[in-house]
Amino acid sequence: MMKRSLIKVLITCGPTWVPIDDVRVISNISTGTLGQMLAQDFARAGGKVTLIEGPVQRPLESKTIKILKFKLYDELFALLKKQLTDHFDVIIHLAAVSDYQLKKTFRSKLSSHLTRLDLKLVPTKKIIEQLKRIAPKSFLVGFKLEPKISEGNIKRYTKNLFEKAQCNLAVVNSISGNQYLAYIVDTKGNILAKASKKEGLSKLLIKAIKENL
Repeated sequence: MMKRSLIKVLITCGPTWVPIDDVRVISNISTGTLGQMLAQDFARAGGKVTLIEGPVQRPLESKTIKILKFKLYDELFALLKKQLTDHFDVIIHLAAVSDYQLKKTFRSKLSSHLTRLDLKLVPTKKIIEQLKRIAPKSFLVGFKLEPKISEGNIKRYTKNLFEKAQCNLAVVNSISGNQYLAYIVDTKGNILAKASKKEGLSKLLIKAIKENL
């Protein structure tokens, strides 16, 4: 049985879009699969789960999980702020949030006959760094995706998650072809678990949250 303190869980997953014009967007290749697995595993363990899911190719369907949909960066941020007016014991921020957006979005649809198009991008606000300000009592888990990771560089990759976002746990993961690798890390930089498959990571992360809550 899941501890009482783990009953309410909020998970974000999938890509976020930022608009270029009325019909074009900048996106990323996140599938949302790991977030969906975590939502299902938490629900099976007795948790009351809310999943905020981006524009994934295979949306999750469930009768036991509350699923809210978003497409755009601004929609995700607005949904989080609205949902976090209620208390969640655990927040797992797994959505692949856009790091940049256009300084100025084009109106209507850009012509497809342009010979050159320059896009000026500016950084988006780091959503992960806002969550503890909105929900300071929630147990926050943040994710960091890097092309290459090893035990020796884990602390460097998790520094901002712990110092700026005030995460309680962090996951550093890497995907290269069919190879997957992930480390679960605590606030002191200790590696709590290592996984080579998303299915294994989901179960290990739930275990780590229960032990560190």
